[in-house]
Amino acid sequence: MPSNEAKPAVKRALGTCYYPEHWPEELWPDDAKRMRAAGISHVRIGEFAWAQLEPASGKLSFDWLDRAIDVLASQDLKIVMGTPTATPPRWMLDKHPDMLALDAEGRPRKFGSRRHYCFSHEGYLQESRRITELMGERYGSDPRIVAWQIDNEYGCHDTTLSYSMAAQSRFRSWLAQKYQSPDALNRAWGNVFWSMDYAEFDEVDLPNMTVTEPNPAHVLAFRRFASDEVVRFNAVMARALRKWTDAPLLHNYMGRVLEFDHFAMGADLDIASWDSYPLGFLMDRIDCDAETRAHYMRQGHPDFQAFHHDLYRTVGQGRWWVMEQQPGPVNWAPWNPAPLPGMVRLWSWEAFAHGAEVVSYFRWRQPPFAQEQMHTALLRTDNCDAAALDEVKKVARDIETMPEAGTAKANVAIIFDYVSQWAWEIQPQGQDFDYFNLVFSAYSALRRAGLSIDILPSDTQDLSNYKLVLVPGLMTLGDDLKAAISAFDGQVILGPRFNTRNADFRIPQKLPPDCDLIDTQIVTTETLPPGAAIAAQGDGSVIRWWEHLQGGAPVQIATPDGQAILVGDRIKYLAGWPDDALWDRLLATALSDAGIYRLQLPKGLRVRDTATHRFIFNYGADVARFEGRAIEAGDFIHEPLTTKE
Repeated sequence: MPSNEAKPAVKRALGTCYYPEHWPEELWPDDAKRMRAAGISHVRIGEFAWAQLEPASGKLSFDWLDRAIDVLASQDLKIVMGTPTATPPRWMLDKHPDMLALDAEGRPRKFGSRRHYCFSHEGYLQESRRITELMGERYGSDPRIVAWQIDNEYGCHDTTLSYSMAAQSRFRSWLAQKYQSPDALNRAWGNVFWSMDYAEFDEVDLPNMTVTEPNPAHVLAFRRFASDEVVRFNAVMARALRKWTDAPLLHNYMGRVLEFDHFAMGADLDIASWDSYPLGFLMDRIDCDAETRAHYMRQGHPDFQAFHHDLYRTVGQGRWWVMEQQPGPVNWAPWNPAPLPGMVRLWSWEAFAHGAEVVSYFRWRQPPFAQEQMHTALLRTDNCDAAALDEVKKVARDIETMPEAGTAKANVAIIFDYVSQWAWEIQPQGQDFDYFNLVFSAYSALRRAGLSIDILPSDTQDLSNYKLVLVPGLMTLGDDLKAAISAFDGQVILGPRFNTRNADFRIPQKLPPDCDLIDTQIVTTETLPPGAAIAAQGDGSVIRWWEHLQGGAPVQIATPDGQAILVGDRIKYLAGWPDDALWDRLLATALSDAGIYRLQLPKGLRVRDTATHRFIFNYGADVARFEGRAIEAGDFIHEPLTTKE
């Protein structure tokens, strides 16, 4: 994982997603010229074209793709080649009728859309390896192919978990490798409860369609297994390509798709990319009140894109792209507003300020057919420029004049852990307790303070470059992170719900957090329904999650009747889920103790520091004033960093 050091500047570039198989071949040359004229230099192709590349089993048809590459490269466009395994053709189902994933009710995820495969199906895995290697053999040494995207949006449409026979068979083998004996599994899972003991691994079913909730240890093991299956699938494709190409390999992750461990997958790839749809995500994937959604309806949430920029920068070990940037209304959210003028440019530059090498817009031309007819692109269906294309051209001109500035050295880090997300989904205790939302609330509070943030995995071994580290909601504290925190001399905030289960979903022998880092214990946990809150002395309240503590750690923040909310000295424990006011208050103190300068930002204004410059973005719906300057809605400014920052 990348260290917290300033990184040298990267060459910024723009891209788009293109589907030559969708358009008459005589249109390709004009498309290529218009892309280049708009300042676009990278074009992703091929990721959904399996039926065109292999219309029947073993009958290959690459000539059209050869010609498309020739046309695009004639305009000096760089090709990102997608492997087409997200869309297996219809003949594949005839060849492998049991390749479909099954949902938790045992129903097949049928042909007629995309991502209709089970990661555990060995036949489909080998078919995918075969087409990937054929593409690598044909194009791997072509210098016009500058990167490879493997598959497309793993996990999208709830396609990580499969309850098929293939998954059941591989899960049983996975359990046998992990636990070695049924007795060890029974002890680890506590199967004495409700007479759930197994005599053989072949007796273990998948944890679906049980009368009431299954054993949470069983479900968590299945979630770990399912994540490993996605990572395994991707690793097979990566190995197939590396035989033929030295070009970097990447995958396009999604926003708030958390069903597999992206850090584990990133270890097999060279670049992380993600698909950024700020307005779609605001309507579809962000838990916020109606007032917030209305205020940011045309801008997107001011922290959601930044969170994923920081996450995927780490997943990519310092290298990351935006593979799909929203250019206008999408088709898949419950409601699909148009962005405020200037927002496409703002989103692009916020990505660059976070260290993106490429920002690529989805897509070049809006299709007049099939599922994405209502998904805006850079061209309209009548082939005329869509509204966003002018902003893309402006970004291209900006690149020529904006300062080159590498990724900044962050003073603050947040630990993020996919296993904790799965665990608290399995047993949330409170209906609205969600690990992602807890971490995101901490991240947003740091952004409101004007900070640049690193997001680190839970096996991080060195925190020495930071001044403040937050570890909210981590299910299990591993040895590496425990040693790193012990050796760290900066400020640390642990909790809530920190280290409350071991790796097999069992409460530790001592009361949590049971880590020898702080003298406190959780003796009772309660969850609070919407509208209920526990006030803190001074500003702010605890919402959703509330732990009763005992121990010798000094109390820093308490309720009016003296119950501890925040305890400790340099290492502190947070016993509840803070509302925004309490987050702002406790972080103001922590940042002061850490010697980190905190900004007072108007609503909707956000800051990102590069190595040499500060970018200030206005996500608000109105003009914002900051330090004597006015920033229009949907606009940003940049300035050299001063010694104060």
